[in-house]
Amino acid sequence: RYSAPLKREQHYFFSHNTGLQNQAVLYTQASLEGQPALLLDPNTLSPDGTVALTTQAYSHDGSLLAYGVSASGSDWQEIKVRRVDFAEDYPEVIRWCKFASIAWKHDNSGFYYNRLPTPGSVPEEDQSCYSQVYWHTLGTSQDMDQLIYERPEAKELSFSPLITDDGTYLILHVWLGTDPKSRVYYREVESSGPFIRLLDDFDAAYQFIYNNGPAFYFQTDLDAPRGRIIAIDTDRPERANWREVLPEQADVIAFTNAVHQQFVVIYKHDAHHLVKKYSLDGALLGEIALPTLGSIVEITGEPGDSEAFLTFTSFLYPPTVLRYDFLSDQLKIWRGPHLNFDPTQYETEQVFYTSRDGTRVPMFLTHKKGLTLDGTHPTFLYGYGGFNISLTPAFSSHNLLWLECGGIYAQANLRGGDEYGEEWHLDGMLEKKQHVFDDFSAAAEWL
Repeated sequence: RYSAPLKREQHYFFSHNTGLQNQAVLYTQASLEGQPALLLDPNTLSPDGTVALTTQAYSHDGSLLAYGVSASGSDWQEIKVRRVDFAEDYPEVIRWCKFASIAWKHDNSGFYYNRLPTPGSVPEEDQSCYSQVYWHTLGTSQDMDQLIYERPEAKELSFSPLITDDGTYLILHVWLGTDPKSRVYYREVESSGPFIRLLDDFDAAYQFIYNNGPAFYFQTDLDAPRGRIIAIDTDRPERANWREVLPEQADVIAFTNAVHQQFVVIYKHDAHHLVKKYSLDGALLGEIALPTLGSIVEITGEPGDSEAFLTFTSFLYPPTVLRYDFLSDQLKIWRGPHLNFDPTQYETEQVFYTSRDGTRVPMFLTHKKGLTLDGTHPTFLYGYGGFNISLTPAFSSHNLLWLECGGIYAQANLRGGDEYGEEWHLDGMLEKKQHVFDDFSAAAEWL
């Protein structure tokens, strides 16, 4: 099993698991055809395997890796720094981090990171509060790190730093617990002045995508429950000057990346993914045709790259890394598992049924080709509706056995998830929770 490779200048980074390892192993190689070199094997971090690899952040030129480790399932992380060419660690260890983000400065002099107070310095009930952003100079001890930002008067806020692809701006993603709404602060990397609170109302979710000079691009659900892309000119940040780059569509935006100076947008269309390309001004440039009805698990690529990697999966397609070449418009398999199973003997179709209140609900059916759907075949029905979780097509080796034995696997997309955006989510929660059970019951009745 492979992860989608991440490219940093002349380095490709990816993880690989033979299928029998507790944790995937990190590798690097100089080209797509090059020989992989071992970078970090987290299975060797402790004799009993209870130390896990968490955060990973590569420097802009790919020469350094900052990585987090946690012990015994703890959320606490320790961050270490490894030289990629020698697979050796620097001596410093960064402690007291949870859910840490790491933002390397492009000159490799160090990185910004977020951490929490040293245990015992605040009341126990506040141990996950008082988030702070620090600067760490490479090769120095943590006690020399410089405090960059904190909001002690708003102790429940958390801050995650990132540096823009051009190396110009330091951005703080500001979040509060599990609330999807967010804020965004920024300043120039070389500045020591105060952070500018670009978005500070907690009125929507804002995900930074890319900047073109002072123009910042965000994916947001502001006035768009299914998502849209906006541009904010930081020289004229007033809302009256905001520009809508990609309006809300009928389909929900799952996530967006900026690759090859384009926006690669993953849409959820009737609970499966579509991949579309747009110019920076929002013009549709085309669609990347996927092998079948399925899901994109991850996508990697940088604004200056001419290639992107997508991990694709479906009910009959184990997670496989695909490489898309923007110059030739070609999508090919880069890495994938080999199974003693012939997926061409099976098929997935999507049907729609009506729930008790008349709502149209989608459902996937996977079975042997040519199977007569006459109500006599054992059918396993699965569904989930809640917490904004979407059930897009996913691979399961257990389900293959069921299919080989002549069974049908049915997956219903109940309300409460995010298949059709925030409205679908809200329609299956709190006083509307009964809709979830009605949708599941109606699926069984249809079958």
